Amino acid sequence: MNVDCDMYSNNSGSIRDALCFFQDEQLGQDIAFVQYPQNFENVVQNDIYGNPINTVNELDHPCLDGWGGMCYYGTGCFHRREALCGRIYSPDYKEDWTRVARKTEDVIDLEGMAESLVTCTYEHNTLWGVEKGVIYGCPLEDVITGLQIQCRGWRSVYHNPPRKGFLGMAPTSLGQILVQHKRWTEGFLQISLSKYSPFLLGHRKISLGLQMGYSVCGFWAANSFPTLYYVTIPSLCFLNGISLFPEITSPWFVPFAYVAVAAYSCSLVESLQCGDTAVEWWNAQRMWLFRRITSYLLAAIDTIRRMLGVTESGFTLTAKVTDPRALERYKKGMMEFGSFSVMFAIITTVALLNLACMMLGVAKVLLRKGAVSLGAMFVQAVLCALIVAINFPVYEAMFVRKDSGRLPASVSVVSLCIVLPFCILPTKL
Repeated sequence: MNVDCDMYSNNSGSIRDALCFFQDEQLGQDIAFVQYPQNFENVVQNDIYGNPINTVNELDHPCLDGWGGMCYYGTGCFHRREALCGRIYSPDYKEDWTRVARKTEDVIDLEGMAESLVTCTYEHNTLWGVEKGVIYGCPLEDVITGLQIQCRGWRSVYHNPPRKGFLGMAPTSLGQILVQHKRWTEGFLQISLSKYSPFLLGHRKISLGLQMGYSVCGFWAANSFPTLYYVTIPSLCFLNGISLFPEITSPWFVPFAYVAVAAYSCSLVESLQCGDTAVEWWNAQRMWLFRRITSYLLAAIDTIRRMLGVTESGFTLTAKVTDPRALERYKKGMMEFGSFSVMFAIITTVALLNLACMMLGVAKVLLRKGAVSLGAMFVQAVLCALIVAINFPVYEAMFVRKDSGRLPASVSVVSLCIVLPFCILPTKL
């Protein structure tokens, strides 16, 4: 069993449940590990950061499990020793649960063995970290380890009991969450572009559905570019009177409306069915946007730089220590900024750009052509208004709040300097 340092067991029956899977005489011989979902004890009602991942735990992960195996999280997991140590599964394999482990009575021998195990060079010149144990050399060594185990013929099980097996501490500031997701996204992208890609390593070893399931996370970073386009270009075109989408009276408007309404309605229904509130769903959409234009974007850039040899891979730890005052603001549903960050500058720039485009764009349309002409750019106006609405906590932190968690003036100045030229000068796209 392994858990992160900030997690603990919340269910005394979790070990028994895992052993039930391993000891199943009919279906348990090929199970390499039993993975429990990640849950957090410090989340609050209508969490501003979308920390409760109920939809992922209740829908996404069971789907992976149905395709032959859940990925290894790196925490809240029970392993079969033989699978973790590199054994290839074969149909004739059968665990002998009746064997008795050899015991060494000599204390001196035990001390000598322990000393060799705790040294930093114990695994040197061995297969440990390459074919055995946790694979080294990637920010997401746990995912590679689980994938490699599954490619040896083993499968995994996802177990989500009513009483949560393990609980941990969720990040309670925006910076912590964005840094954490940047590390995850960068690690997933490195895996997808390496020899450990699910489509390369898993070819003819795991099901195509499981390969595609891994790749959903593997190419998170690619989502950053179209998202950044949709939160900037349509708004700038709206400001300059350039229509990008069909008018609401055109038959071609129906496909656009159908895709948007169907996708978000389905997402909302799934979230409500999994126990979230409508406010939590809305907060999750905001964090989805923030992660894509910051964490995913910077992860893609850093990965490209690493592939070109400009930088080397690093490992960024996620700080879990929170100031008491920041924790109180988190409980009140207030976003925590507090210091300068490139990620905050990107978020603020997008928020200010859309606010300016909406106000100036509507004013131009109404003053020059009247309200009737707004139909030609209805989709862009709605998109711009939704982006403004979802960025309300950013405007609050920029213009209203006076506490230490507000948006720093330096971030606002940088963003304003970027946005002003687009608002003052005519833009031809």
